[in-house]
Amino acid sequence: MTTRETDRIPGASATGRHRGRGWIGADHPGYKWVALTNTTVGMLIATINSSIVLISLPGIFTGIRLDPLEPANVSYLLWMLMGYMLVTAVLVVALGRLGDMMGRVRIYNAGFLIFTITSVILSLDPFHGGSGALWLIGWRIVQAVGGSMLMANSAAILTDAFPARQRGMALGVNMVAGIAGSFLGLVLGGVLVTWNWRSIFWVNVPIGLIGTVWAYKSLHETGIRRPGRMDWWGNITFAIGLTALLAGITYGIQPYGGHTMGWTNPWVLAGLIGGAVMLAVFCVVEAKVPEPMFPLRLFRDAAFAGGNAATLLGAIARGGLQFMLIIWLQGIWLPLHG
Repeated sequence: MTTRETDRIPGASATGRHRGRGWIGADHPGYKWVALTNTTVGMLIATINSSIVLISLPGIFTGIRLDPLEPANVSYLLWMLMGYMLVTAVLVVALGRLGDMMGRVRIYNAGFLIFTITSVILSLDPFHGGSGALWLIGWRIVQAVGGSMLMANSAAILTDAFPARQRGMALGVNMVAGIAGSFLGLVLGGVLVTWNWRSIFWVNVPIGLIGTVWAYKSLHETGIRRPGRMDWWGNITFAIGLTALLAGITYGIQPYGGHTMGWTNPWVLAGLIGGAVMLAVFCVVEAKVPEPMFPLRLFRDAAFAGGNAATLLGAIARGGLQFMLIIWLQGIWLPLHG
């Protein structure tokens, strides 16, 4: 019996699932390629939007008539930069757990729908000044929830759809799409913002509509739903700790009290120390609860720990390259194009 056959939802027959709502049944040999294509598009669009705003910020703030470098407006700039990525980092693990409990395809499809609707809303920002910035920040956070649903469940859907001998290839393609999206977002943001700042959100709409309809029509639940409980304390301590730590780092690079950097700012110190303490509490909670958000014992496995260390180092290297691209696009290319 194949892996996909053992992972089917109890009570779902091959015939019944083949006659289901989709264009191709989950037992069809071509279904795995449909799942790979759709989840790759979902991963790509979610990661593109994690970086597309980085280059577009000058055009966005010009469009909403707000100077982000004025002291009273710096917080708008910081949260426009940080909001999407922070929410994604906090929610990905929790939404993956929710997918295990409620159905991975259900959460993934909902993520595609939320992402597409919020892209339309973001492009229709009716305000200027601080109100316009708050509109974008708030809806970007909601958009990040949809993006987190896509990223959290795409790999799980592929794991269900592909046999063991092909999973590495499928997950690799999905991961490459995620890495490519973070760089494509920078280039797309720089190109589109020279035309119209709202276009950085318009570009998501046709892809999102096609992807949403396609996902609802073609994807099937092929994994076993595992009943369980959410690790609320783990999620809360992780969210507070990560938010405080990243906010502290972000505000720490801003001028404070006559200094070029803000590392002596009491709020920055509180964020850094408090965030580190909360993440330590998170580790203690995860070691105690029966159904942890993230089982820390996995790091006892040398292959798992080594793989995650390699991923971290790769992400640091990509971040350095992105930093150089941002300087080039914002400091050279965009000014040359007005």
